[in-house]
Amino acid sequence: QVQLVESGGGLVQAGGSLRLSCAASGRTVSSYTMAWFRQPLGKEREFVAAINYRGGLADYPDSVKGRFTISRDNAKATVFLQMNSLKPEDTAVYYCAVRPGATVLYRTGYGYWGQGTQVTVSP
Repeated sequence: QVQLVESGGGLVQAGGSLRLSCAASGRTVSSYTMAWFRQPLGKEREFVAAINYRGGLADYPDSVKGRFTISRDNAKATVFLQMNSLKPEDTAVYYCAVRPGATVLYRTGYGYWGQGTQVTVSP
């Protein structure tokens, strides 16, 4: 089993920045793909970013590309999401997730999830 705990959410004005962290425990995740998703209130959860086990390959949807950066520290079993130029539409609960590593990055099929952290961007 893998336990994931997110932190770093909060309230920020549009144009501001936040850095989310997600610490994994229970099983080594150094060979796992790690990812971030978000769920705005009343909407479905959506993919935000993924990074491969070595940290050399990342994937983003167009909605956050160029503004968000995912990174990881395998020694600390932690994945990060640096969010810049935040917009009100980025407001959501952000979740980290992991899945066994693969040669390509996937936007689905994640089996372990954190509890989420709220990010609110005011106009």
